[in-house]
Order: sequence, then structure tokens, then C-alpha cells
Amino acid sequence: MFRRHPLLSLVTLAYLGFVGWLTLSPQLPLGEGTDGFVWRVLDVLDTIPGTRWIDYSDVEFGANVAMFAPIGMFLVLLFGRGRWWLAILLSFALSSIIELAQLLIFTTRVADVRDLVSNSIGGIVGTLLVIAITAPKARRIARARAAESRHPVLAQR
Repeated sequence: MFRRHPLLSLVTLAYLGFVGWLTLSPQLPLGEGTDGFVWRVLDVLDTIPGTRWIDYSDVEFGANVAMFAPIGMFLVLLFGRGRWWLAILLSFALSSIIELAQLLIFTTRVADVRDLVSNSIGGIVGTLLVIAITAPKARRIARARAAESRHPVLAQR
């Protein structure tokens, strides 16, 4: 995996480090830091008619989905389309490890089952996105292999 895709491996590790920093670094006490990303999104949504029903937990859920989608994408690209299930499993495992670490080690953070759900959904979304984007090429490769197996002499020319 690392030899086959060294640049993708480095980008994946860097992104995983970023996610680790984002999810495990100390969090401001409740009530402080109302200038963060989620609050800025809520301020923008407040100016758009018809979006006042969206609250902090909705935006945070969406942000967690968006944060884990690249993880699913990177893992499918690293392991291959045939191991899509491994990308989903590892996304869930990573989210579980983060939530356990927040619960047991990083007590300034809050572990939440909703985060586990949203992160896992993000991993699934990223995995499915890569599967969908790469499907046409995978079909072409499969057709070429099938044609080659039916006519091996023609394929050697």
C-alpha cells in the first residue's frame, strides 16, 4: 500500500493527523469560543430565510460527516475498490477510538454517540463516492479482461 501509493499514503497520514488534532486537542469550556466554525455557519444560516430551524447540533453533525468523508475516500483509494468494506470498517474503528480517547483520556473533550454515528456515516459517504466515481473505469477494465480471456491470441498482438 505505501510502496504502491506513496504520495496518497502521506496525504492520508497527514489528514489523519489533522483529524486527530481536531478531535483530541483541548476544547474551550462551554460558553466560550462562540467564534468557531460551527458558530460562523450558524450566523450565515441565520441570514437565510427558511434555515432558522437548523441548530448547533445539526451543523456539528454535518461537519463530522464532512470531516470523515475524506477518510473513507482515502482508504478506498489505498486499499482498492475490492476492499471497500475495509474502508468503512476502519472509519468506524477510528471514530470509536477517538470517542473512547475523548471519554477516557482527553477529559476536556466530550464523547458522544452522535459523533460516532456521524463520523461513520461520513466514512460510508466517502467510500460510496469513490466507488461511484471509479465505477466506469472499473467496468472498462473488467470488460477488457473478459475480452482478453475469451480471445488470448488476439490480446497478444
